[in-house]
Amino acid sequence: MKLNLKRPLAFFDLETTGVNVATDRIVEISILKAMPDGTEQIKTMRINPGIPIPLESSLIHGIYDEDIKHAPTFKQAGEELARFLDNSDLAGYNSNRFDIPVLMEEFLRAGIDFDIDNRHFVDVQNIFHQMEQRTLKAAYQFYCGKVIENAHSAEADIKATYEVLKAQIEKYEDQEWEDKKGLISKPVQNNIEALHKFTNLNKPVDFAARMVYDENGVEVINFGKHKGRAVEDVFQSEPSYYNWMLNGDFPLYTKRCLEKIWNRFNAKKEQLRTDRQTAPSAQRPEQTAQKSSKEEAKPITTDHLEQLKMKFGK
Repeated sequence: MKLNLKRPLAFFDLETTGVNVATDRIVEISILKAMPDGTEQIKTMRINPGIPIPLESSLIHGIYDEDIKHAPTFKQAGEELARFLDNSDLAGYNSNRFDIPVLMEEFLRAGIDFDIDNRHFVDVQNIFHQMEQRTLKAAYQFYCGKVIENAHSAEADIKATYEVLKAQIEKYEDQEWEDKKGLISKPVQNNIEALHKFTNLNKPVDFAARMVYDENGVEVINFGKHKGRAVEDVFQSEPSYYNWMLNGDFPLYTKRCLEKIWNRFNAKKEQLRTDRQTAPSAQRPEQTAQKSSKEEAKPITTDHLEQLKMKFGK
């Protein structure tokens, strides 16, 4: 079908150094501009973010520092992008929460005037989530074909949840699923361990996901200035960060998990200190040689006996 447009609608998507709107940068932008006459214009540009691209981000979008070292910075490319988006409404998937805010940060950082006050924003993800509601009532209707009786009573809700899970397993048990890295699996199984892994893809250390496990099972900070860094590395370089979190407005369970890592970190330091103190000092080569010469047994000769007699008068 042809969209009913009064002016161009620019669908755009960003690949970035990370997911922090305030601090992360664009490494690639692709725009499909749908015109009122039904034609389309596409522009895709790589951008040098001016900061290193974290490996975990590169593994997702496939863009590494080497790929963008000769690309223009956003300050250099921004005017061209602003002209291409001129007089266009903006659209994307999760664009209201991420792509548009990141794009605006880049324009403001570069000092480029990009007015969005009179534009319309169409977020396709919001249409999906609002039309295909993610409530228990909607799930019960979708998977089980039933309407919850006494909805929002604890017992009715939990019985419906139990039925929904069984229906999900029946529906998806043999269905393939592709993760962000392109790996194919069948994650919905009649197996609690498998379901746990699939429903905790971000691998949270604490329920608030202030800390998460990386691919190697190491706890890393998942917010703020240290996002992506190992918790123990942060303790090493900035010990006060522990007290800041412990005294901050974080959930008690987050603090409990943090304290566990802190205690383990200090136990390792203490063990290392003890090992250094108890380790035997390395002997110098000359000391070893002297010790060896002293320990060597020399045979007693007739000359030696004569010398002893003369010395002691015997």
